[in-house]
Amino acid sequence: MVMFLFLVVALAVVVAAVTLAVVSGGERGPLPEAAPERLRDPLPPDRPVARADVESLRFPVTPRGYRMADVDDALGRLAAELAERDARIADLESALAGARAAAHARQDRHQEGERG
Repeated sequence: MVMFLFLVVALAVVVAAVTLAVVSGGERGPLPEAAPERLRDPLPPDRPVARADVESLRFPVTPRGYRMADVDDALGRLAAELAERDARIADLESALAGARAAAHARQDRHQEGERG
């Protein structure tokens, strides 16, 4: 009998607590949305990205993983800078090949001049 009375009282306490929570929470409305944690200054805006910048890059974790917008922004920035560097390397290699060809041409003309 004591156990039955304990269960009835415990059930009454739980029902009262849930009712109080629902009633008191309804007046203020739902909790406001929390601002999502955003990545601050993920990559330097004023200079090219360095290896150390990429190694120190950390994305805030959300309940489902990382914020896709932060990851997309960082990957877009890295892709653009890599494309710029690839274009610059191609230009420099082209200029170097041209300089080497010109040097070979001068050397050939110089050797022909010594023979003739």
